Amino acid sequence: MDEVLIGEVLRPQGYGGELKIYPLTTDPDRFLNLHEVTLRNGKNFKHLKIISARKQMEFVYLTVAGIESADTAEKYRGWEVRIDRSEVPPLKEGWYYFELEGMQVYEGDTLLGTLSQVLETGANDVYLVKGAKGELCVPALKSVVQSVDVPGRRMEVILPPGLLED
Repeated sequence: MDEVLIGEVLRPQGYGGELKIYPLTTDPDRFLNLHEVTLRNGKNFKHLKIISARKQMEFVYLTVAGIESADTAEKYRGWEVRIDRSEVPPLKEGWYYFELEGMQVYEGDTLLGTLSQVLETGANDVYLVKGAKGELCVPALKSVVQSVDVPGRRMEVILPPGLLED
C-alpha cells in the first residue's frame, strides 16, 4: 500500500479512547470524510476504521474501532497518521510535496541527485537535492524547473548561474 502522511497522534482525548491529532496537511477537513486510517510507528502499524471525526481549532479528534480507552489510546502517542494514496484528491494545479520527494533531478543529461525534501521559505519553495557532490538547494521557480514527470519520477531543471560550484 502506498501511504501518505497526514497527521501525528498527539495524545488521548478524554477517557473513551479518542485520539487528538495534529494534522500535517493543508486540508484538515479531509479527516472528516475518511473511513479508515493507518497508524504507523516505524515498522509497527495498525489499520483502523474511523467511527467519528471532528475538528476543533487546529486539531482533529478521531474515534476509531479498537481503541476504546485512554490507556489504549496512549500507546499510539507520537504515531503517524497515514492514508492510502488513492484517498488523496488530485490537485487542480501543481504537485503534492510527497509526489516530488524521491524524484531524480536532471540538468540536461546530468543527474544532479534525488529530491529529498521540499523547504517552504515564504518567498518560494526550495527543493533540497542530494547527489554525488553533496546537497544542492534548487529554487522552485518556473524559470528553473522546466518539467516535472510525476509518473516517471523525473524533474528537469536549468540551474541559475553560480548555483552549482565545481
